Amino acid sequence: MTDLILPAGAGRKLITPAQQVTFKATQAMGSSVSIFEVIVPPGFDVGAHVHDHAQEFFYVLEGELDLLCFEPTERTSDSWHNWQSPKGDRVIRAAEGGCMFVPSGIPHAFRNATDKPVKMLFQSLPSPEHEDYFEEIAEIWSRGTAVDPEAVEAMRKRYDVNQITPLRFEPTTGVPGKTATERGA
Repeated sequence: MTDLILPAGAGRKLITPAQQVTFKATQAMGSSVSIFEVIVPPGFDVGAHVHDHAQEFFYVLEGELDLLCFEPTERTSDSWHNWQSPKGDRVIRAAEGGCMFVPSGIPHAFRNATDKPVKMLFQSLPSPEHEDYFEEIAEIWSRGTAVDPEAVEAMRKRYDVNQITPLRFEPTTGVPGKTATERGA
């Protein structure tokens, strides 16, 4: 079999408590675009952020994601969930087949606010910036120790990720649609 044709489920996998990422097309394969299949667990919120150079594309394969892709009238640092654009745009709940293109310089975010995992196809240009980012974040998660926020911030800067609101991962357990925090746990 060629390295350029992958059957379903194939590709190098990075598995962390927050995501499962399967590399589908990489710089090592000769691609200028990095392509990943990502499983987003319930309660995962990537946080609003912006890239000065990268462009991204998200396509929902299974499930539903809340998506944001616009400059808000006011950037708040705690949450992006209620942001609104000057034209009145708001966060969209995208189901299977929904997609989002993110040009450089535009704040964007996604979260799984449901009680089921979501599968999405994610593309990033240029390669290999997000490949390297996923590798390093998986290494940090795998240590099983407290994460040093300053080290994470330095890593984000190296990979053109300017975080606006915090990344959050609050898995749901037992109460559909509610995180541990929302249940008072």
